[in-house]
Parts: sequence; structure tokens; C-alpha cells
Amino acid sequence: MDDRRKLELAGWALAAFVAVFLAARLLHHGGASSPPVAVSTGAGSAAPHRSAGSLVVDVEGEVARPGIQRVPAGSRVAAAVDAAGGISKRGDPTAVNLAAPLQDGQQVIVPRRGTVAAAPPSAGSGLPSAPGGLPSAGGGRSQAPISLSNATVTQLDTLDGIGPTLAQRIVQYRTSHGGFRSVDELKQVDGIGEKRFASLKAALQP
Repeated sequence: MDDRRKLELAGWALAAFVAVFLAARLLHHGGASSPPVAVSTGAGSAAPHRSAGSLVVDVEGEVARPGIQRVPAGSRVAAAVDAAGGISKRGDPTAVNLAAPLQDGQQVIVPRRGTVAAAPPSAGSGLPSAPGGLPSAGGGRSQAPISLSNATVTQLDTLDGIGPTLAQRIVQYRTSHGGFRSVDELKQVDGIGEKRFASLKAALQP
């Protein structure tokens, strides 16, 4: 074998050695230097998806579980009532605006369903008696007095001198004190002065 042939074989052998060496080195360093893969746990990834906040409200009156309730921010009154177990059979759902937005610290009161006996309209008037104990449009007679123990916010709101806010206070006082033992007790409600009480007394009963 001549010298030229020997040099070619030696060159091929060297090239093959270098290729094997480099391949082995790349494989070694590739496995060792691979960065660790971060695996998020369920607990760690849940926090960013939690609600931005919640509201604490007080639901009282004719609900299954009255008391403090926590609902997601942006909820309506219906969500607070549902959290309290829903309106009981004695509750009046028409007296509560279930679609109203809630605010933190708000109190929601579901009044008891009340039925007030109405006097028949005057003969020949052709008009029904006005609700809430007010005189009818055509007769001049009034309905039976409204019961403070059973009247809804809506019924109380129909009386002259009582708006929605004051009607809500009356219902709240009734819920907190277990009803009204006398009409005079109405003066204990914030906003009912002597003059206003005098104008309301004839249209009310305990």
C-alpha cells in the first residue's frame, strides 16, 4: 500500500473519530443542560381566576335562612335571596325588587305576605277602591286600615307621607322587634314625627 493510500485512510479514520466524539458530546450536554419544566399545581393556578371581589349583605325577613350572606361582586338582589335559601311561603316576592343591583353592606328585607280586607266601592261609582287604604276615586269611602304587622313595603308606600325609604324602615323595625303591639309604636321608627304620625294614625292598625 503506497503512502498516499495510507494518508487517505488515516484522514477518514480521524474524521470518523471526530464525528463520533462531537456527537457524544452534544448528546451529553443536551441532556444535562435542558432547563427544568415548571408544572403548575391546581392550587397555584386557581388564585388568578378567582372573582375580583365579593359582597357581604344582610338578608332578613321571610327567607329560609336570614342573616349575613356573601355573594359575588356585581350580583343582584335575587342572588342574595337565593343565598338565604329563597323566599319562604309567607314572604311577598312582589314587595322586593329582585333585579336591583347589590352594594356591599346592604340589607335586603323580604316582608311577609299581607292581605288587607278592602271595603266595597261606593254604589254607582264604577271605580275600584284605591289600594293601601286610600279613598277611592269615585266614592269617598276608604278601605280598612293597613296592618303594620302584615303590610308590605309597597302597601305602606301608598300612604301619604310615607315613601319607599320610610316604608322600608317600618318593615325593618317590624322584623327587628317582632311586629307592632300598637299603632303608637310607629313613632319609634326613625323619621316618624308627631305631625306625620297624627296624619297616618287613622289609616293604620297594629
